[in-house]
Amino acid sequence: MRHRRNSWVAFAIVVFVALLFNLPLLGALFNSLRTDEAIASGALVWEFDASLSHFQNAMGAAGYDFPKFFRNSILISTGAVVLVTLLAVPAAYAVVRLGFGGPWILRVAVTLRVIPAIFFLIPFYLMFSRVGLIDSILVLILVDSFINLTLALLIFANALAEIPLEVEESAAIDGASVYQRLRYIVIPLLSPAMVSVAVLTFLFTWADYIFAVVLTAQNATTVTVGAANFVTSYGIRWGDISATVVLSVLPPLLFALFAQRFLVRGLAAGAVKG
Repeated sequence: MRHRRNSWVAFAIVVFVALLFNLPLLGALFNSLRTDEAIASGALVWEFDASLSHFQNAMGAAGYDFPKFFRNSILISTGAVVLVTLLAVPAAYAVVRLGFGGPWILRVAVTLRVIPAIFFLIPFYLMFSRVGLIDSILVLILVDSFINLTLALLIFANALAEIPLEVEESAAIDGASVYQRLRYIVIPLLSPAMVSVAVLTFLFTWADYIFAVVLTAQNATTVTVGAANFVTSYGIRWGDISATVVLSVLPPLLFALFAQRFLVRGLAAGAVKG
């Protein structure tokens, strides 16, 4: 009986903490279903006639090109995941297995990781404006890949350290080249860490605001920046903003839920040690 009571107490605490952390999202969902008049009144009424007008406005009924912003965020986040994985896996293998650069490379990666992102903003703007990449999807893929590359390198380096070296040595004795060992042995064993990197890179890239607001204007605007279009000279359209927030949270939320099992395995397998 005591064990069951303790279980219910623990469950209630978990539910309370989950609701507490998701209170902003629940508030956004609540306001997205209310009319502008109900929101303006400020009255917290739980029984009301739900309306999908704010979602219709967010999807283009009010003249905002939210589907374009949504598509840009998908392309940028996916492109950053692919580029970070393609660069970080061989880089981590070269550092850990081939001794390229020595341990100082990982220390540099840690240093770059703790530097505030705004430190790179002006150099990035000056550099990419010279080559004509401002307000393009490519520029945000490159910038977000650079920001997330250090974390990916650290995760892959620690995950590689957990893989027994004897597995690769036996393959080398059989005549396997470095590329073959990386392709057929290391990468399959790194799959949990790769999922972890993919999820974290996707989430961090999707949530990026500072680079998206400075390095884009119209063509490559993301959902985080596009939501500001609902702040007009006539007032703030809280219902439309709330609907935009709810829609923009769905892709990273579904992605994280789908890859949750692999994410936990990747992070628990020594991927974030050191």
